[in-house]
Parts: sequence; structure tokens; C-alpha cells
Amino acid sequence: MKDIFPMVEIERKTRETEVRLKINLWGSGNTDIDTGIGFFNHMLELFAYHGFIDLALNVKGDLYVDEHHTVEDVGIVLGQAISKALGERKGIRRYGDVTLPMDETLVQVVLDLGGRPYYQDNLEFSREMVGDLPVELVEEFFRSLSNNAGMNLHILMHRGGNNHHLLEACFKALGRALDQALTIEDRLGDSPLSTKGSL
Repeated sequence: MKDIFPMVEIERKTRETEVRLKINLWGSGNTDIDTGIGFFNHMLELFAYHGFIDLALNVKGDLYVDEHHTVEDVGIVLGQAISKALGERKGIRRYGDVTLPMDETLVQVVLDLGGRPYYQDNLEFSREMVGDLPVELVEEFFRSLSNNAGMNLHILMHRGGNNHHLLEACFKALGRALDQALTIEDRLGDSPLSTKGSL
């Protein structure tokens, strides 16, 4: 089972960022992450740990401008890596649905790895920054991830509160939902979960 998803390495270099990423979707939750944004590192570590994903990520971004390019480009590269690892997306359960509490907050993440990107959320924040991460960039990250992974992703805030707790719930639930969707369904054999026969 451990080789069902190949280890993927991607490098992306632009005038704004240089991103190096290595991912194993069927891992143990080991991480080595440095984006230059401390709180973003923490969220990505939670995502990987709770999704049993091995993730090595190093980013050199134009943080002297602002955090936008770094956060968006991480979403792009992470999404591309997930899509590449999935290949033809055969044999997986495809869907994930996890509702997760973090203290007073409650978040639900629902996703479909069917290859058609879409992103929607109803997140509400009470401040502009959590640590060194502007909260307006959270949507940019998730949308970039969805578009490049071929993932339909919905994040529903059932109950808000402390912004740190809210974001923690989002990233942990994303990891859990992705792990659920990646589960091998033996009854599918070497087929995708689609009546069309392909995704």
C-alpha cells in the first residue's frame, strides 16, 4: 500500500517566489516546512500531520513586498503535487467529509478529488492577522490548492470564535478529509469511482 501514491517533487521558480516541495500522500505525517511565515508553517504542519502526509517544503518569497505571493504559490505547488501523485485517480474513495472541533470552533471540510476544481467557504474572521499571516490570504491558499489539485473543496464554519482556533480546525479537517478521500476502495479494483469510467 505504501507505494500506491508515488513520492512527488516539484520546484517552481518565478520572479516572486522559489518553491521546493516533496510530498508523500501515503506517509506518516513527517514535516520539514519553512515558508518564511511562521503561522503558515504551523498550519501546514497540522494539515500534513493529521492527514498522514509526509511534506518537505522550502520557500523563498518576496516577503518584503507582502505575504501574498508566497501563500498563493504554496497553494499552487501543493495542488500540483497532489494532482501528480493521484495520477488517474483510480481505486480511491474520492470523497472526504470531516467535521472537526477546536475548542469553541467547529468546522466542516468536504472535498471531492474528481478532477473538477471548485472552492467555497463561509469563514468569518474578527481580525486581519493571525500571527504573521493575513487572514485574507487563507482563501487565496485554499482556492489555489483546489484549482491545481483538481479538487472540489468546501469549508463550512459551523461555529466561529478565536481566529487561531478557527484556522487550526480548517487545516486539521482538510488533512483528515484528504486522508479519507485517499483511502483505497478494494471493490473498485483498478477503476475510478465514476460511472463515466474516468475522472
